[in-house]
Amino acid sequence: MNFLSIPTSTGPLTLFEDNGAIIVIEWGQVKRDHTSPLLAEAKTQLSEYFSQKRKTFSLPLKPNGTTFQKAVWKQIQMIPYGETRTYGDIAITLNSSPRAVGGACGKNPIPIIIPCHRVTGGRGKMTGFSGGEGIHTKEALLRIER
Repeated sequence: MNFLSIPTSTGPLTLFEDNGAIIVIEWGQVKRDHTSPLLAEAKTQLSEYFSQKRKTFSLPLKPNGTTFQKAVWKQIQMIPYGETRTYGDIAITLNSSPRAVGGACGKNPIPIIIPCHRVTGGRGKMTGFSGGEGIHTKEALLRIER
């Protein structure tokens, strides 16, 4: 497994790659990197995102999750840059409940690239975010996109 830490405006991120795909992004930093060409490209794309020069990512992803979680994450990836959807919007699409969608969002192993920060509560209410400093990080990511 390869991994690389990068600085961002929301704190350091560590990217993990296995078998040619990004599998996890976590807030925090490792002491030594064990990088790869894919992680170098991911670093470039994330740096461009944080400097508002990139709106979409073109990286191979392989998030580990249940069939339902993967369905939610697929819907989240369809939310355009700068826009949001509610948990309820996604729940209707998947014939599920907003709470189940929220649970899947909280388990998203590849935040930012799978942009769970674009999912809000009803009427745009800021609700939980599992990365960084929680809702403050979610709001910071949404500000980058506005």
